[in-house]
Amino acid sequence: MFRFEHADFLWALTFIPVIAAVFVWMMVWKKRALQRFGDWAIIKRLLPGLSNGRVIFKFILLMIGYLFLIIGISNPQIGSKLIEGERKGIDIMIALDVSNSMLAEDIKPNRLEMSKQAISKLIDNLGTDRIGIIIFAGNAYVQLPITTDYAAAKMFLSTISTRVVPTQGTAIGQAIELAVKSFDDETHSRAIIIITDGENHEDDALGAAKDASEKGIKVYTIGMGLPEGAPIPEFNQYQRMVGYKKDNQGSTIVTKLDESMLQQIASAGKGVYVRANNMQAGVKTVYDEIGKLEKTEFESRMFSDYEDRFQYFIALSLFFFLIELLIFERKSKWLSRINFFGK
Repeated sequence: MFRFEHADFLWALTFIPVIAAVFVWMMVWKKRALQRFGDWAIIKRLLPGLSNGRVIFKFILLMIGYLFLIIGISNPQIGSKLIEGERKGIDIMIALDVSNSMLAEDIKPNRLEMSKQAISKLIDNLGTDRIGIIIFAGNAYVQLPITTDYAAAKMFLSTISTRVVPTQGTAIGQAIELAVKSFDDETHSRAIIIITDGENHEDDALGAAKDASEKGIKVYTIGMGLPEGAPIPEFNQYQRMVGYKKDNQGSTIVTKLDESMLQQIASAGKGVYVRANNMQAGVKTVYDEIGKLEKTEFESRMFSDYEDRFQYFIALSLFFFLIELLIFERKSKWLSRINFFGK
């Protein structure tokens, strides 16, 4: 099993293309500045020590060193000891609405991001429970099968967006039915958490919740949004906001939380309903309710020990930084006869 102990540091790798773009711009600017003094071929003869190849090579070494440094700081780890054992817990399937209405910003930063942040915190607080994730809009899909691998759960959670489901809509009933089918053992205590704005237009969500409760599965709902609602942002292909979604008459569409529907679903599923707000998303409240269910035993395979591998990447980083320091931007006299880097 491979993982990063501090995966958040990997975001620093996104600076590499930005730094590269700035470097290219500076090289072009430098060349143009020198060309103002005359013909470029003549200028190169007047500056025999000038070597753009060395500058580029030093920059590449720096970027490679930076890459290994960030990976090292993130601390790659390898699971070294796989154990099997009995654990007590509850099976939880989270069904997350990813329809476009979840981009509304009546809850900051928006309904979907608030939901993902809340689920991430829930995963951090799980003890011995198993968790799975379903995403739904016009259709429902299993994003993560039921598991005790919380690192994988957070990784899959980070990839969720409104673009992962091609068909728009809010098929809550289908999500509940898929969640019921996703539980792999009927002897465990099971619960479904539906996180949505409640605007169900696709199917019989109440019937699906009732069927789930008859199988001993409780259905909880979290209303993501505010009753007064908010417009739905629209984005272009570069994910830049270009306005708000409008109806056929040109009026801005306002998506509102349908609390009545979610309360009915929770009632049919013998669970509870909680409304989210800008302070908390309600996941903890629902999880506390789920915690009252009887925990059942199940077999679990997991890595108990992880070996750090950061030292190798830090060493590689220092090696490339050292090589970069030993290479000068200008040609040295004793190497002038050897052309490693070109003119």
